[in-house]
Amino acid sequence: MSDGLRVAIGVGLQRWDGWVPTDRDDLDLTSRRSFDIWFGGRRAQAIVCEHLWEHLDQDEGRLAARLCFDFMQDGARLRVAVPDGLFPDGEYQRTVQVGGPGPADHPAADHKVVYDYQTFVPVFESAGFSVRLLEWWDEHGRFHHGDWDLSDGPIGRATKLDTRNQAWRNGEGPPGFTSLLLDAIKLPGS
Repeated sequence: MSDGLRVAIGVGLQRWDGWVPTDRDDLDLTSRRSFDIWFGGRRAQAIVCEHLWEHLDQDEGRLAARLCFDFMQDGARLRVAVPDGLFPDGEYQRTVQVGGPGPADHPAADHKVVYDYQTFVPVFESAGFSVRLLEWWDEHGRFHHGDWDLSDGPIGRATKLDTRNQAWRNGEGPPGFTSLLLDAIKLPGS
């Protein structure tokens, strides 16, 4: 997917070739006015958003999904990753917990929700998207992953790019760090 506007929301200093980087000062996930100003008459072909939805409460998360939907072309893809509430590792869960594990400057200090696949998918379905899970843990401690293409939206904290997963990629043990990862597709005519 190389044609059209491809937007990376909330990436800070991270950059991906072919993706227009934004941060909260550019594009606020919870503000229609911010979307109106930033997008103008344009619509995105693709949006990628890594580890931001957990910083929104559930109502804000549904609003953000709806705003993304409204500012996307038919057939466009929204790829979203968040910490996985079912990842079976105590230290991981302590690190991503609501309110974070430590001081106010910890990256998770303002986490408002920790999703699992059963609670995250409806956020996007309620906005009108068709959802496909790409990577997730289930309630039995099993890791599920489908095939996904980096060119459709790179996610640094997932099996394909995170260096903590090298042993797993080599078939030498479980994943070291994953995210709950999904694609939300705006079907034509929706």
